[in-house]
Amino acid sequence: MQFSELVRIRQSVRAYQDKTIETEKLNLMLEALRLAPSASNGQPWKVIVVDEPELKNKVAQATFSNTIPLNKFSLTAPIIIVLTIEKMRLITQVSAWLKKREFSLVDIGIAAEHLCLQAAELGLGSCIIGWFDENKIKELLHIPKNKRVGLLITLGYPAEGYELRQKKRKDFQKIIQFNLYKED
Repeated sequence: MQFSELVRIRQSVRAYQDKTIETEKLNLMLEALRLAPSASNGQPWKVIVVDEPELKNKVAQATFSNTIPLNKFSLTAPIIIVLTIEKMRLITQVSAWLKKREFSLVDIGIAAEHLCLQAAELGLGSCIIGWFDENKIKELLHIPKNKRVGLLITLGYPAEGYELRQKKRKDFQKIIQFNLYKED
């Protein structure tokens, strides 16, 4: 598959089949994440694969509430990937402080998208989730209190009949500029 086609078919999937993901495919996705670039090659993440159904459902329930049900679809995913933010190398910490940049957030975003692109190439769906009860997830997965949960990613085969949506993006000319920033 050409990269240009891959980025066109990758979308957030919010309905999954009740079908197990093959170990070989899961390992390919995890390897894609592992190989992602990061600031100073610090790789400031740990990955928890939550595939035990009862535990996975408890983690999924920590992504929504009766008041805000937007991630309720996570209950249908057979796997939820949890990325924790780990300590960066000293040089990267100093650079981040000096430049007021959150390099670890950029890094886990890149790593997450590597996994999601690999999933799409393998015919799997994914959705990156940033809305969740961090304390509940830490409790469920025994993540130390001094660690941060950065992102969750649902994984699975898209539900039967799940359609590839037309991407709604701003016009090229509205977001791409050369050499100078120009107000609209």
